[in-house]
Amino acid sequence: MMDAEGIDVGQADLLKELRIERNQRDADDDRPPRWPWVVASVVVALVLAALSGWYWQAHRAVPVQVALAVSPAADAGAGAVLQATGYVTARRQATVSAQITGTLTAVLIEEGDHVKKGQVLARLDDSAYKAALDAAKAQAAAAHALVAQYRVQLAQDSRDAARQQSLAARGLVAKQTAEQARTLAESMRAQLVSQQKQVAAADAQVEQAQVNFDYCVVRAPFSGVITTKDAQVGEVVSPFSAGGGFTRTGIGTIVDMNSLEVDVDVNEAYIGRVKPDMPAEAVLDAYPDWRIPAHVIAIVPAADRSKATVKVRVALEKKDPRIVPDMGVRVSFLDAKPQADAQAPKGVLVPANAIAQRDGHSVVFVVADGRAEQRVVQPAAQAYGDLRLLPDAVNAGDNVVVAPAPGLRDGSDVRVQRSKH
Repeated sequence: MMDAEGIDVGQADLLKELRIERNQRDADDDRPPRWPWVVASVVVALVLAALSGWYWQAHRAVPVQVALAVSPAADAGAGAVLQATGYVTARRQATVSAQITGTLTAVLIEEGDHVKKGQVLARLDDSAYKAALDAAKAQAAAAHALVAQYRVQLAQDSRDAARQQSLAARGLVAKQTAEQARTLAESMRAQLVSQQKQVAAADAQVEQAQVNFDYCVVRAPFSGVITTKDAQVGEVVSPFSAGGGFTRTGIGTIVDMNSLEVDVDVNEAYIGRVKPDMPAEAVLDAYPDWRIPAHVIAIVPAADRSKATVKVRVALEKKDPRIVPDMGVRVSFLDAKPQADAQAPKGVLVPANAIAQRDGHSVVFVVADGRAEQRVVQPAAQAYGDLRLLPDAVNAGDNVVVAPAPGLRDGSDVRVQRSKH
């Protein structure tokens, strides 16, 4: 529909709806602008992101290496020319196994048992070997009986030959008859010798069967301590490795505790300082306050190319049940044998690179419950190789951080990695 000016009525109504009245424009002009709120939202988001990043950085576990704080050597006055780490090893240990294949009927050992040489450790099913032994004994008895029979027959044939020879000399019988009697006696003598050889073979079979029967009882080859139990009753054991994984090759491992010594790896650059029979002291990682007198047994004439080290064998001069194979140990090679009445300096030894500087103070970080604890220390002036003496603040057995990072602080979460020091 068109009005007088030619404008469609519907379009006119639509234009009226779109028209902004003056008073409405004035109200819109009085409304505050929205851009400050947008800027504030962006600033708050950035602050929250920064705080979140700071919290994540502050609580992230820092990977660190640690070393054990140990007591100083008793002869600090004599001084250690070199220190090295190693492990306790046994020069005499054996995995005990049966010498025949069989089924275990009894295992008489447990880990930690002390056994004597010749003590029964296990038993195998011996029914087949006992039957073989009985059969061998029966065959040997029959062979011996046949020897006795041949001896009796030989004695009779010998007497007959002698009579025939006497009669032939007097012309009462033909010489051929005497010769036949003598031949019969010689033949019986040969049979007796052959049977005696058969007896020897039968006796040897008895001995072999007896040995196999005795192998059904497994005995300790020497006195020591059982460290592992590898088989149970009902399992098949064999001295040879069998396919399928169902045959055991060992019953248990026995270690002669009197043969324990220490193997240490010495850097080849310092091996010239070590001499055979050189006095030394060993400190176990498990017992940092216990110093064990020792001496060098030998320097193994071979170097490890990958580690650039030479193995040194060190004898422990005191035996103790606390010393067990594969324990970690630190060995101090000494100029002179320590005096019995020498007093150890107070405190503990830590690697020199474990001491850091924070706010003008010397500090070390001790790891406890997954966190680093900062402790202010005053290192002693005297050095012990690559170690420093801390008179207080750190206890023997504490794990101290080696070469702490500059960002490591008191209370930082840490992830521990054992140092090779």
